Amino acid sequence: MNTQVVKPLLLMSILFACLSTSFTLQAAGLPPYVDGQPVPSLAPMLERAMPAVVNISTSTNIQVGDNPLMQDPFFRQFFNVPEQMNRQQKNSLGSGVIIDSSQGLVLTNNHVIDKADKILVTLHDGRQLNAELIGTDPESDVAIIRVHGNNLTQLPIADSSQLKVGDFVAAIGSPFGLSQTVTSGIISALGRSGLGIEKYENFIQTDASINPGNSGGALVNLRGELIGMNTAILAPTGGNVGIGFAIPTNMIMTIKESLVKHGEVKRGLLGVTTQDLTPELVNAFNLENKHGAAISRIESNSPAAKAGLEPGDIIVAANGKPVKNSQDINNIVGLLQVGDKVNIEFFRGNEKKEVDAVIGKPEQAQMAGEKLHPLLKGTVLGVTQKDQVEGVVLGKIHTSSYAWRLGLRPGDVIVSANRYRVRNLEELKQVVDPEDALLINIQRGQEGFFVVLR
Repeated sequence: MNTQVVKPLLLMSILFACLSTSFTLQAAGLPPYVDGQPVPSLAPMLERAMPAVVNISTSTNIQVGDNPLMQDPFFRQFFNVPEQMNRQQKNSLGSGVIIDSSQGLVLTNNHVIDKADKILVTLHDGRQLNAELIGTDPESDVAIIRVHGNNLTQLPIADSSQLKVGDFVAAIGSPFGLSQTVTSGIISALGRSGLGIEKYENFIQTDASINPGNSGGALVNLRGELIGMNTAILAPTGGNVGIGFAIPTNMIMTIKESLVKHGEVKRGLLGVTTQDLTPELVNAFNLENKHGAAISRIESNSPAAKAGLEPGDIIVAANGKPVKNSQDINNIVGLLQVGDKVNIEFFRGNEKKEVDAVIGKPEQAQMAGEKLHPLLKGTVLGVTQKDQVEGVVLGKIHTSSYAWRLGLRPGDVIVSANRYRVRNLEELKQVVDPEDALLINIQRGQEGFFVVLR
């Protein structure tokens, strides 16, 4: 027999024998101590933590038609086409973490439950519970839902400011729908920002394997405490390359308080536009300090203007937290509420100064939907942001409202009403008759469709 073939076979036989011996030992019960020392294992910690991590499945009904013209009710009426549209159901999977067992509060990502008509939570013990939406914050990708059930297990919350690069961590979730999956690794970096994933970024980076379906799951320390919520991965090749990101608990819990109380995060306004310091700016301003956020614009009559800040000032700290770049000041201010005080440390030239500012209310026109049309009761209408198509945005919709049952969702943008183009609330008011049916053209992401309220 060819020896080049025998040797690999022999090695495989030896390896199989060793593995068989190993399996036999495990089957017989591997002792908890070897040479008087305990065998390291995450099992005891995971036994406590895993019951608090749940699987989340959602379903969303989407109206579709064979021809886009069929979405126009006037077209369907002219050709005597039935009103009933074809409906498709869109399903998605993700994870969640029980953070308050007494209240049934479950933490997850906004993108896991975004625009869902039904949210189903599957517990560690196999129970399936319907969940209700408590609040979402798309700008940080945090959402809170509630389930009603007995004997729920919650995870203890750790102080994420105490984390260090190199700390061991475990990620628990449902990648690809495989519930109760655990991967382990370390914290690779802290305070990751500028990734363009969310508006407010302060991510924990980890090499613990995170995949689709892990979103909303738990990142825990070796004590089984929640330190972050798994949210995204960097996948240049389309697969996991060991670069995952989690939202830290300190940021989550600040947002959670506002979501439970208001159903949304009511962010305040400082009134500054900043940019990162570059070597060119450091030289141009003749600065000794090379880290901070340079103020490029001050809104008139804003809290920043009233506090005496000026364009060219370099913010280096806010409320005692260091500011290394624009994202840092964005994150700090983004977690503050209207009326909160913020202490700003900054350099004007090479002179260090300090001021206090009171966070103000953003000047954004809003109105209750019922003031425009009775069938819009339970909605809140506002104006779109600069990076959105011009129109009137549905900022909030009560789940018991007619608008919700009709299929409208928060974030939908009204771009026309009764066949008139509308760009703001004033234009919308001019073309709406509260006593007549209302035809609106909705823009949702890259999709557009018509809805009739009658």
